[in-house]
Amino acid sequence: MDDDLLREQQAFYRRRAPEYDEWWQRRGRYDGGPQQAAEWRAEVDVLDAALADFDARGEVLEMAGGTGWWTERLARTATRLTVVDASAETLAINRERVNRADVEYIRADLFSWEPSRAHDVVFFSFWLSHMPRARVAAFWELVARSLAPGGRVMFIDNRYDPTSGGGDPYVVEYGPDVQRRRLSDGSEHRVVKVMYEPDELERDLSKLGWQATVEGTRWFIFGTATPRQETRAGPR
Repeated sequence: MDDDLLREQQAFYRRRAPEYDEWWQRRGRYDGGPQQAAEWRAEVDVLDAALADFDARGEVLEMAGGTGWWTERLARTATRLTVVDASAETLAINRERVNRADVEYIRADLFSWEPSRAHDVVFFSFWLSHMPRARVAAFWELVARSLAPGGRVMFIDNRYDPTSGGGDPYVVEYGPDVQRRRLSDGSEHRVVKVMYEPDELERDLSKLGWQATVEGTRWFIFGTATPRQETRAGPR
């Protein structure tokens, strides 16, 4: 019964595409001053280092690729990189940022998309938190179908910061796993926002058949996962 919510969320990210990087780069209305900016950059450096250590090589699939911050980095190591996102607007920004003719872009809804081949690595950022809890198990089955034997997963997402007082300037209403957000154009949209703690996510993934290690900073969680069993029904 969450189809309407997900359509609204998709519309939000299509309209938000031109201003998304303002949030990520702490510019404009997201500018919390030099001290916060320095801490944010330091935590982003932690994520960058974790991705570098992960060393995403071979056939790499990026789900919900967005405006391309991580795509740009994945393209440096991947033998072949495929990026899937539901928004044509964000994919256009991604293409311009990455500027690589050898990156394959697919516009598709991840809740209905299926891979055409297996991948050595699956990566996604700020996507788990936008997934209704009822769809999480099916999503991780999709991830498993997307992996080749011995394949690996890395993910990055938001973490709830209790010291912020819920002060995100674009959130006008907080609810259980759902937020109402206002864009710069004044439009308001509901989006899914499920905030996980590292140990909670490790337990959840273990129940779904994954071996995961999840770490956290003040504002982010990040982790890696591999399926405990190598039996998958995906393409070969």
